[in-house]
Amino acid sequence: DILKKYHPGSMDRLDSSASLMVVSDLDNTMVDHEDPENLSLFRFNALWEAYYRVHSLLVYSTGRSPMSYKQLRKEKPLLTPDITIMSVGTEITYGESMVPDDCWQKYLNQNWDRSIITKETAKFPELVPQPEIDQRPHKVSFFIKNVYALGVMKTLSECLERQGLDVKIIYSSGIALDILPQGAGKGQALEYLLKKLKAEGKVPCNTLVCGDSGNDADLFAVPDVYGVMVSNAQQELLKWQAQNGKNNPNIILATERCAAGIIQAIGNFSLGPNISPRDTKDLLERKMETINTSNSMVRFYLFYERWRRGEVDKSEHYIKNLQLVCHPSGVFVHASGVEGSLQQLIDAMVSSYGDMQGKQFRVWLDRLSTAQIGPDTFLVKFNKWEMAGERPRCCLTTVLLNLNAKFPCGFKIFHMHQTWFGEFGVEDKSSWLF
Repeated sequence: DILKKYHPGSMDRLDSSASLMVVSDLDNTMVDHEDPENLSLFRFNALWEAYYRVHSLLVYSTGRSPMSYKQLRKEKPLLTPDITIMSVGTEITYGESMVPDDCWQKYLNQNWDRSIITKETAKFPELVPQPEIDQRPHKVSFFIKNVYALGVMKTLSECLERQGLDVKIIYSSGIALDILPQGAGKGQALEYLLKKLKAEGKVPCNTLVCGDSGNDADLFAVPDVYGVMVSNAQQELLKWQAQNGKNNPNIILATERCAAGIIQAIGNFSLGPNISPRDTKDLLERKMETINTSNSMVRFYLFYERWRRGEVDKSEHYIKNLQLVCHPSGVFVHASGVEGSLQQLIDAMVSSYGDMQGKQFRVWLDRLSTAQIGPDTFLVKFNKWEMAGERPRCCLTTVLLNLNAKFPCGFKIFHMHQTWFGEFGVEDKSSWLF
């Protein structure tokens, strides 16, 4: 019965099996906290939106609570996942609106009594409760010094077993101790999702799990998945690998950190394209293998970023190609509601060359979807984000374009309409171009 409940917007975005499902931890796996410019994350974002979003599933599996996860999304340029597993596998939500999986919560209630756990753990002075934001209905979390961890875990486990509870104790990052229901965990949550997808006839063609710490170990124990431990993986996970997965050819230790390691694994296991558009030199150069709506939009906006950063030549070749990208009578509706011609917008873009030089200006697309409405005509929708050192700005964007190998860039825009996304608008409309 657990597998039969339908969740609107959960995994019904795809009509068939996902070609790839990436299940990734966040902190120090997808997100590199030692990379202030988020370069590896931006590389992954461009790769995912250009080649995978329309037919694959992105799953975040994090130890963070929902509130902490939402805070991270405000701080880092994370894409919107299809599914979010939080609080070390004790909470599952679907889509941008994060619809909770109530059946998973009911399943975890078996042999679980949070009040008894808090009472018993209070008897261990070595356990320092984590902040209230990290305490959840099916997760009780502490900090503990490494030297005390093994002894406390053994004694506490025996104590809770005598109380009739069936729990799992996970130690990670050399400091964090989480107590969960025995049926919980990142790996168990993933197995639940895979069973649910199987019941819907949509088992992913390939699944790649990605992690760096001890609470990710359960992910790598899931049968029939590929796995990557990023190069900055912690000793607790490497120790688990040496004891449990040393002879598994489907699990690798990447030579790249964080999101760059995930990209490396996609290539290592031949799961699909693994060259990010951000690693492409000439973004307006037409190549038959790159002519698709998603890739065309991602490459166009990356060129737009480089143009405003002054990282490409201000040549007649590029200016001519920019002018040819837009239909002569094409219309642009600015996010502020002002309507103008696409050619005027191109003129403004040409004039803006290098205006974001030295400002860490970045552009990325999220939630890109496409629908074919004619032989060569497509309607493309996405969230377009900009950041120039301050808070990010975003607009919902709809583009009507024609895809044709005969065009110099492979596509031509006929109409573009933008509206501000919630609180992420700007008052100065002149600073927002495409």
